[in-house]
Formats: sequence, structure tokens, C-alpha cells
Amino acid sequence: MSSSKKTGLLLILLVFSNLATAQSVSALMGARSAALGYASATLSDEWALFNNIGGISRIDHPNVAFAYDARPVMPGADRIAATLSTPIKMGVAGFGLFRFGDDLYSEQIISAGYGNHLGLVSLGLKINYIQYRAEGFGTRNALSLNFGGIAQITPQIAVGAYIVNLNQPRLSASNLERLPTHLIAGLSFKPVEKFLLVTEIEKDLDYDPTFKAGMEYLAHKKITLRTGFNLHPNAGFFGLGYTLKNIKIDYSLQHSTTLSFACQASVIYRVSKKKRPREK
Repeated sequence: MSSSKKTGLLLILLVFSNLATAQSVSALMGARSAALGYASATLSDEWALFNNIGGISRIDHPNVAFAYDARPVMPGADRIAATLSTPIKMGVAGFGLFRFGDDLYSEQIISAGYGNHLGLVSLGLKINYIQYRAEGFGTRNALSLNFGGIAQITPQIAVGAYIVNLNQPRLSASNLERLPTHLIAGLSFKPVEKFLLVTEIEKDLDYDPTFKAGMEYLAHKKITLRTGFNLHPNAGFFGLGYTLKNIKIDYSLQHSTTLSFACQASVIYRVSKKKRPREK
């Protein structure tokens, strides 16, 4: 591997350490949340398994989803994820796979989550099996827990919060280093049916907080426009969504002075149009 590729990968690891979820790089996925600046604490959609697990409980269709996040200026730093979520007798269950990196350095995650809601409150719990592999350094594994919830205060206002690496696992019995714990809290406001505002704060216990905000507008019954931004580190986002019957296609574009451009595309396929009955 060329020295420039190694330097680029090292840079993205350093920058993403502030945005990490259950590992060194961010596992927040889904082009919808990406276009909103990853302000996903209050989103109850098909990518909740990789964002706020509390949002998974509002899924009412079995679905499969796939996302690819590309960073053209940094070879070897792409991310890829896939999920399967389905309503069950009580609640919703989800399963997901995530991968970052290449032969030099890579991270893999296998996730399983469960969520349910009672009235206006949705809660979820997720377990992650994380594997780190670095050329010349071998492989390390860890198990981590995420917990989250969303409360629909009024038809227009929702609040959400979740904790990543609740158990602060160690990478090995002989290694005192623990995976970082992240605390995330957010608020959403939907003044009218076609317009959504979201904002959140993410805090790594060892770093300064990151502020995120985004806006979503349903321009047409099939087309959605989105934009967002982050502060510390600073970044701007833009995206589009298109819905066709039981397929959702989303795209996002990100720009920051540190990482230049990045883009993400995701596809969601609803396996069945039959909705599960809502709890009363």
C-alpha cells in the first residue's frame, strides 16, 4: 500500500475518533440521517439499528436495507452496512452488519437489537460484536451494549437520547484500554406534515461535544430534500430521497475542510406492504 494511502487512512481514524459509535470510526449509517448531519437521535426509521436503537420499535414493515459511504480522497476509508428489521409478536427485532477499512486496517461489527414502545415512549437495546484488525498487530474483539429511547411529547415535538458502549468493554483482558462511551440527546420539531427540523448534541466522555442540526422538506409525494451541518468538527451536508412503492432510495453529500467530500447512498426495500397492528 502506498504511503499516501496509509497517511489518509490514519487521518480519517484520528478525525472520526470524535464521532465514533461502537468503534474507532462512526457506524452511524443511512443516507437520510447523513444528509441531516447525522442528527438521528429522534429518527424512527429503518436505519435506527445503527443510530438510536430506540427508533427501531416504530418500524411496522419487514425490511432490508443497504448503505455505502465513499470517501474518494481517502482510499481504504469507505464504510458499508446492511440491516434486516422485522416486527415480531411483541416489538421489533433487527440484525445488522457493518464494515470499515481495507487490508491494512478494518473494523467489522455484527449487531442485534430489539425495541418496543408503550404509548408515546419507544425503547431499544442493542448488542454489538466488534472486531478490529490491523496489519502487523493482529485482531482484537469486544462486545458492547447500546441503549436508547424516543419520546413523542406532542404530535409536533419528539425528544430522543441514547448511550453507546454502555458497558465500556475492554479490547482484551490484558489491555486496560476501554471503548469510549458516547452520550447523545436530540430534539425534533415538525410544525407541518412536510417539514422536519432535528438537532442533537453528541458527547464523548473524553472530547468536546459535537453539535448537529438538519432540516427535511417533502417537496413532492415521492421526493424529499434534506440539509444539515455539524459544529466541532465543522461539516456541511445535503441530500435527496426518493420513494417508489416499497423502495426508498436516499443519497447524501458531505463536505468538511478536514475530510473534503464524502457521499453515501442507501436503499431500503420493504419486504411486505402489510403493516403490523399498532398497540393500543
